[in-house]
Amino acid sequence: MSKDAKAAEKRIDQFISGPGGRADDWRDLVEAAKAWARGGDRTKYDAALADLSVIEEFHGYPGLQLMAALREAASAGDAAGSLGLATRITQALMTRSFRQHAGDWDPKDDGSDASPELVPSTFGTHGGHRPYFETLIVTGVSSNHWPALAAEWRKLRRPVDSFVYEPVIVGTLEDAFCATMLNPNIAAVVINEGFGLRSRHDAPILRTMTAGAGLNDEADASALRLAHIIKRVRPELDIYLMSNRDVEKMAGDPEANVVRRIFYSIEELLELHLSILEGIQDRFDTPFFDNLKKYAQRPIGTFHALPIARGKSVFRSDWIRDMGEFYGLNLFLAESSATTGGLDSLLEPTGTIKKAQDKAARALGADRVFFVTNGTSTSNKMAVQALLGPGDIAIVDRNCHKSHHYGMVLAGAQPIYVEAFPMTEYSMYGAVPLKTIKQALLNARADGRLDRVKMLDLTNCTFDGHIYNTRRVMEECLAIKPDLIFLWDEAWFGFARFSPFLRRRTAMGAANEIETWMHDPKSVAAYEKQQAELGKSPSDETLLKARLIPDPRLIRLRVYQTNSTHKSMSAIRQGSMLSVKDVEFHTVEQQFKEAVFTHASTSPNQQLIASLDVSRRQMELEGYGLVANAIEIAFAIRKAVNSNPLISKYFRILGADAMVPAQYRQSGFTDYLATGMNWANVLKSLDDDEFCLDPTRMTLVCGTAGYDGTQFKGILANDYNIQINKTSRNSVLFQSNINNTRSDVAHLVRVLAEIAGEVDRGLVQGGANAKKTFEARVKSLMTDVPDLPNFSHFHDSFRGDAGTKTNEGDIRSGFYSAYDAAGCEYIRLGDSEIDRRLKAGPDLVSASFVIPYPPGFPIMVPGQVITQETIDFMRKLDVKEIHGYDAKEGLKLVRAEALAKIGRPKPGATPKLKAAS
Repeated sequence: MSKDAKAAEKRIDQFISGPGGRADDWRDLVEAAKAWARGGDRTKYDAALADLSVIEEFHGYPGLQLMAALREAASAGDAAGSLGLATRITQALMTRSFRQHAGDWDPKDDGSDASPELVPSTFGTHGGHRPYFETLIVTGVSSNHWPALAAEWRKLRRPVDSFVYEPVIVGTLEDAFCATMLNPNIAAVVINEGFGLRSRHDAPILRTMTAGAGLNDEADASALRLAHIIKRVRPELDIYLMSNRDVEKMAGDPEANVVRRIFYSIEELLELHLSILEGIQDRFDTPFFDNLKKYAQRPIGTFHALPIARGKSVFRSDWIRDMGEFYGLNLFLAESSATTGGLDSLLEPTGTIKKAQDKAARALGADRVFFVTNGTSTSNKMAVQALLGPGDIAIVDRNCHKSHHYGMVLAGAQPIYVEAFPMTEYSMYGAVPLKTIKQALLNARADGRLDRVKMLDLTNCTFDGHIYNTRRVMEECLAIKPDLIFLWDEAWFGFARFSPFLRRRTAMGAANEIETWMHDPKSVAAYEKQQAELGKSPSDETLLKARLIPDPRLIRLRVYQTNSTHKSMSAIRQGSMLSVKDVEFHTVEQQFKEAVFTHASTSPNQQLIASLDVSRRQMELEGYGLVANAIEIAFAIRKAVNSNPLISKYFRILGADAMVPAQYRQSGFTDYLATGMNWANVLKSLDDDEFCLDPTRMTLVCGTAGYDGTQFKGILANDYNIQINKTSRNSVLFQSNINNTRSDVAHLVRVLAEIAGEVDRGLVQGGANAKKTFEARVKSLMTDVPDLPNFSHFHDSFRGDAGTKTNEGDIRSGFYSAYDAAGCEYIRLGDSEIDRRLKAGPDLVSASFVIPYPPGFPIMVPGQVITQETIDFMRKLDVKEIHGYDAKEGLKLVRAEALAKIGRPKPGATPKLKAAS
């Protein structure tokens, strides 16, 4: 896109561009100033400054005075002065030095003689580092008085304050919304009455949004209305109302629950200032980590079974001292096996861990949160074990993480496996269509066993980035079974809570929306209207086609969400959180305790717990900006790869249109970088489409360059120090996260260009034979791909109490059948006996989980009948890692004689092997 086109698209409601876009705009301004200073055209500088002036109204730095100084220098024709000041501001923004150094706020070159209005008082006078944030002030006061108002706020700063903030002042509801979206530094909002509705800036898409929300008249711009809007997009923000009316009545209004505190507007500002700092301190406090730091500084004698505590055995050793020097003293000072002294017990927390978990629940929009220190594999097993018992039925994505399958084994529950849509070309699966899920529920109802279906267990988002429409899935399932439990494995999606775009697609985000809808009187009317339209006995076909509305009076909202905190936040490896929003939790609380006792270590790592505590703090205070940057990084990578003539010749990153079939993109959305795309299109897709693509997941096709995924992953790691997680037969998955920078993007793009160049030179220099070999390799990777096998069915021996329409089976009995060595056999994959058995029998029945990496899901589970398509898939696999399968021995199968001896279970019971005769 040209700079002129870029400038033409500049509007305050273009929210897809994030912090990096703002930095680019400032660099563009500096370049325009350089050109002007060299005697070039001043027009481009004036245009760039005009664009920036609009956006910078919503940021504390550079602020009103510095922007005014820039405009004054331009008006005076001072090219050198404009360049100097623009360069200094840009450097301060890039290094973030303005957060601590008063000189960065001074428009004068030497930084001396700054007036109190230009240089925020008390900057740099505190003994240590003070975190900086910005507070949005919404006011009806004329903009002519804003500099004086900002000065009044700055006078409130004191050296003893733990934090320092700068006011950002706006005068309309639309500008307040834009500031909240555009400025990640905003951490608190003060709303005075009397502000207007419309921004004076160009915002056509925003107008569409406000009209849709019923905001059409200036009278609609109420303080409480704005508070609800802000809380919806950024729930972590503290909001304070200043009213000159009946504050007692407003404080008693249930609608005011989104506000932290209400003030009578004629009272002094100091109390409000202190309240703002208290609110930030509440989010900043990390109960467990704070106490762990204090504990580490105490002189403690350790007479418990943890020799490494305090580090004496390490630092006094000639042989392992290097470990202490590598990790540092504090790691060992903070080690302890004690649960007293403020450290608390993870198994039954009542102190600092309990407080830390409560804060995490607030941050994630949950009723309660459990910290888990051995990964989301354990979080999943805990949830399954606590919520399901022997004979219970769960609808499960067959392609989910192995922990869910093992959880079913532990619980004795019977899975009904449902299939995701296949993406055969890329040897991966998408997500499970809602129609498939509804059909499973309706089949269970037809078989008279809906009461036994206790849970829907799905992965959101999938490894490859497919995101469910969580609200729609839950609402339509609740329309069929109002007390269904939902377990959403969001291991890779924890960051989404802190994006106003993606939050609605999380389990907790959707659960909160459903809860709000349930209490809206319109919900009952919507349900009854649909019931009248459907009639008394609608057919399954009718129900499958309809977008079902549940009866809000019958819903028992029971939602569980697991997050690998270490995968998307700043937690140490294996840090996980399990979030709960369950009106019936009191009925399973003891079961959850037992699940914790079963799976959690009695000696959890203190540093890991502390990192969970700290990761919550970070995301509540700066998560919004970090996630926006991660998304922007992903967009930059996508654009750089797909638009580079050399790289795109051999590699491409798949867009949403390639990853999500058109029938699941009802809005018509194609991709985040499609021409004409804006945040309104994205929101429509997120609201309406059955599946969306996580923008931070980038599937890069490498088969077109002649590399399989495993091979390309090795090249990136061994030759270029680039690490990735997931591969497929012909692709690799890149993920942007809160840790990535633009430098990372540059490194990746350069590496891909270098590899593409090597491929290109090899084909040119190798002649016709090289080209022929290359084309054959690409064909084998991109065209001759194996069909993806679906789950077949459990053998009848493991379906003694199954229905006629449902395919559940007793996976636990199948799992333990492998423990009977005499009852199992091995047949090598290439043996003709497999082909004979497939045609003539007896059935080939798996005795174990078989999980190839990639694709990383079980293509066989214990008790499953193995079909031709599964064998064909395995024979075409060229991956080195297949869990549950030893190529030397072959497939582990349950013998036909052993199957005959498996007793028929009674309904709800777990079948057992008969004693061998």
